Amino acid sequence: MEDINVIWPETGDDESGIFFTSHDVPFTMSHQEKIKQWIFNTTSAEGHDLSRLDVVFCTDGFLLTINKEHLNHDFYTDIITFPLSTDPISAELYISIDRVKENATNLRIPFSDELHRVIIHGVLHLCGYDDHHESDILIIRAKEETYLKVLQL
Repeated sequence: MEDINVIWPETGDDESGIFFTSHDVPFTMSHQEKIKQWIFNTTSAEGHDLSRLDVVFCTDGFLLTINKEHLNHDFYTDIITFPLSTDPISAELYISIDRVKENATNLRIPFSDELHRVIIHGVLHLCGYDDHHESDILIIRAKEETYLKVLQL
């Protein structure tokens, strides 16, 4: 895993790539190019082509609204993953900065470490990993750890 060195394709197409935006929270992703490369390398290592990924940072309130309206869940969460297509992958990740901050505080880890874990968790969902059963959780957590180890900022 350590020697992955895939280069993000230069298509010149504004519809392709990885995009970071924020909806209702002032947040800018640090090390964007390295994070984009890491995400692309992860999907590639998992045997998937990635066409477009929109990562939207937002508040708890906004993500709760999405959770209620689209998934019929009335609880806070750190991430919601919306796959739009699977071959190649096109998707949206909505990440609550509030949840990530609280999780990082509770786990006593840096905010950036928790943010990276949440991002790669969503990406792994897009690659077909699930977390509905204990056995699935163990697998996706192990994958998260594998890919977090190769992220070098």
